[in-house]
Amino acid sequence: MQRPLSILLLLGLIIAPAALAPAAPPDDDRRSPVVRAVEAVSPSVVNITVDKRVTTGAQSPFGDTFFNQFFKEFYGQRQYQAQSLGSGVIIDGEKALVLTNAHVITGSAAISVRLTDGREFLADLVGSDPDFDLAVLRLRDTGKEPLPQMAMGDSDDIYIGETAIAIGNPFGYSNTVTTGVISALNRPMKTNRGSFGNFIQTDAAINPGNSGGPLLNIHGELIGINTAIRPEAEGIGFAIPINKAKFVVSELVDSGHVAPIWLGLFGQDIDQPTAHYFKLRTPRGMLVAEVLPNTPAQEAGLRPGDIVLAFNGQEIADKNDYMSRLFGITRNERAVLVLLRDGKRLSLTLVPKVLDQATAQDLVLVRWGFGLDNSPGRGSTVARISPGSPAAKLGLRPGDIIHQIGNRRIEDRMDLLNAFLHNRMQNTVIMRVQRGNNLYYARLGL
Repeated sequence: MQRPLSILLLLGLIIAPAALAPAAPPDDDRRSPVVRAVEAVSPSVVNITVDKRVTTGAQSPFGDTFFNQFFKEFYGQRQYQAQSLGSGVIIDGEKALVLTNAHVITGSAAISVRLTDGREFLADLVGSDPDFDLAVLRLRDTGKEPLPQMAMGDSDDIYIGETAIAIGNPFGYSNTVTTGVISALNRPMKTNRGSFGNFIQTDAAINPGNSGGPLLNIHGELIGINTAIRPEAEGIGFAIPINKAKFVVSELVDSGHVAPIWLGLFGQDIDQPTAHYFKLRTPRGMLVAEVLPNTPAQEAGLRPGDIVLAFNGQEIADKNDYMSRLFGITRNERAVLVLLRDGKRLSLTLVPKVLDQATAQDLVLVRWGFGLDNSPGRGSTVARISPGSPAAKLGLRPGDIIHQIGNRRIEDRMDLLNAFLHNRMQNTVIMRVQRGNNLYYARLGL
């Protein structure tokens, strides 16, 4: 039976739009700048798997960190293999270099890197620095097929409120994309190794496994390396600015480590009477107590009695704030200090200097009063004590073994150098010392 024409026309109207609809154009409205940025950079975001040797020890029944140290020493430790996941970015395809966080590869026995196209490579550690929390890897045996490479952005050209894109491998879910905005700039953040500044803050979701992955702008350019979250907060993540990372990468590739730097000054906090004496409204800033000869501070014209008000455009609250800003720069950068001198403000630019081991050892001997054995493999053994020094008053003796100063383990003279740099302005320093078979904590008064 022949169907009425009206029914056929109705069926045609229902079917035709679906059957005859043209394919979406390649640049339709859904392919937003975020989509295009992700498509461009995803091949250069990698998944990092690390096999680690994990050491654990007995825990004290008191649940206290102080007592746990003793239980670990005297009741033994055990090791086992574990795996951890992180993210990374290919920053140089020709040289097969990958940038990630130092904490991602800490304690690694083997490192493997997987690309989004399925290729997987073993990787060697070129260098890492725990203070900046950055590490550079080199992929092995990459073959003739070229590697992708991420475009570098400019982290000095960032707007608060602009779109931010984070990519990583949270909980093993490869190339997960989250978006948000740049929430703040130059944020300080405390870590287990101290307080450090100049982080990018974002509300783009950063979860475990995102560490080492990229933070991008809307053009798909790398502006930061995702490094940390606040577990007790929501929508607060941090990234290392890429301009900072460039300086660190350069040193890691050249020498495998970041040279420790200093300016050659000692300072102290400003209390209320001092603030009143210098006619300060509030006790903020750092009072310069001493300027050492032949140092950047002396060459720039700093004097005892100057008050440091700002460091590279950021106000200084106290000496710890100053130290956190100092440890946020490398020898390739400059330190611009705003000072108060004789009631007037002035600005000085300092060129940081590398603190070599010999100078550091001399300073430790003069300031703290002890020197370490120079024999290979015995860098933590006390060799000499200066009479009347803080070490002598504490009761240290030659032959004592120093395991830790502050929150830094001491295994060689480079560790001592870094411990001195980070603790040189403290009034007291906690040390973990071994004498014979006895281990104890001691407070070095400075």
